[in-house]
Amino acid sequence: MRNTERFPVEGANSLWHVYKTVPFWKVVKNFIVIQMARYTPFLGMKNWLYRTFLRMKVGDQTSFALMVMLDVMFPEKISVGRNTVIGYNTTILAHEYLIKEYRLGPVDIGSEVMIGANSTILPGITIGDGAIVSAGTLIHKDVPAGAFVGGNPMRVIYTKEEMAARSANDPIYGQVKE
Repeated sequence: MRNTERFPVEGANSLWHVYKTVPFWKVVKNFIVIQMARYTPFLGMKNWLYRTFLRMKVGDQTSFALMVMLDVMFPEKISVGRNTVIGYNTTILAHEYLIKEYRLGPVDIGSEVMIGANSTILPGITIGDGAIVSAGTLIHKDVPAGAFVGGNPMRVIYTKEEMAARSANDPIYGQVKE
């Protein structure tokens, strides 16, 4: 199971209880900041917006591509290490509203991680340092450091050790860090 905290609700589905779980004006502010960042081509400005207004932890030289959609209700639960690339149109969620409950969970993305375009990261996920996530992947469980994962459902395609062996003679990636 992912690292989420569960909160049961009674009556209508949990989305009807949304403003009991997160203040309306926080959602409005977050929405405006996220939409500004989604369209700006300036990587430093995006990171500044995320750190300053959303209280996210974002490492130096991390790059959020155009149209990345962050959790509008709980972005402060998202942390990203240094020199990581989050691909075009990726969605990162720290909450999920279900019929009889809602769940909250941190999303911890390591350093030097590559997340391909159009991926979705569910709440309560940890992606280890140096991992590579193929485009279009639904990340529904933790990703080991250095692994190459992909698909829906996500699966490990190459372990860290297999990636090191495949990259050993590559002129760019041949210097794998331990």
